[in-house]
Amino acid sequence: MTISASMVKDLREKTGAGMMDCKTALAETNGDMEAAIDWLRAKGIAKADKKSGRTAAEGLVGVAAGENKAVVVEVNSETDFVARNDAFQTLVRNVASVALTTDGSTDAVAAATYPAGEKNVADTIKDAVGTIGENMNLRRSAQLTVSNGVVATYIHNQVADGLGKMGVLVAIESEGDKAVLAAFGRQVAMHVAATSPLALSETEIDSATVEREKAVFSEQARQSGKPDSIIEKMVEGRMRKFYEEVVLTKQAFVINPDLTVEKALEAAAKDAGAPAKITGFVRFALGEGIEREQSDFAAEVAAAAGKK
Repeated sequence: MTISASMVKDLREKTGAGMMDCKTALAETNGDMEAAIDWLRAKGIAKADKKSGRTAAEGLVGVAAGENKAVVVEVNSETDFVARNDAFQTLVRNVASVALTTDGSTDAVAAATYPAGEKNVADTIKDAVGTIGENMNLRRSAQLTVSNGVVATYIHNQVADGLGKMGVLVAIESEGDKAVLAAFGRQVAMHVAATSPLALSETEIDSATVEREKAVFSEQARQSGKPDSIIEKMVEGRMRKFYEEVVLTKQAFVINPDLTVEKALEAAAKDAGAPAKITGFVRFALGEGIEREQSDFAAEVAAAAGKK
């Protein structure tokens, strides 16, 4: 019996298995769709959907840079073992490369065509789930661009070129020397990796966060028993200190703690021969914010041994 492309496509949609596996299953079952599904299940190939409920908090962060822009992506897997796999690393590197051709949003990246194929990124990752045997997903993606200047990148805990456990982008607008700006931008990216600032400027900090800090500082100040006028000044002082700790431009520069990032930028702009401004940053730390499943190791061992 001739196995048509539409039959293969239909089986793929039903099972999530790879194209060649679906073609083989249909050939083995003489084109019987239900029998082909059972064949794939028996072989342990039609398993992507079952695995999709498992927590994927490991994986890799990847970065890629182009002309006046750069992207960072996070692709998760269940175990660090898979993250060290060459095939998975190639997958993440290609996803980052694809992200450069989009607006950088996660939906756009997922819908973009994967290199050297007809499938999009989302379907390619789904196929990899069945092949590698672990749940995987494109969790997030971001892009920064500049009109003039550079978007510097930095990978922390790098495991391969452009891949690691943390990725940072820093955008600097300037008409100055790009080599100088790129070197300084990488230093700022390393600073961001180390300090994890909340925002680029005071105005960008979430208002609820600011109010919460003010409330805490106010209550602490009231316990001193001092007049309201003094309490107000105490709160203002503590808020200034808070901003110095969480606002990127106000932080002490880790490369030279005698300077703030803002002052270090002024010095770099002078070296670059033109005014410069940091216009944005992105910091992706692998698995941050993911609630990981807690397992009972003893129970797992007992289950593996066939005990109840």
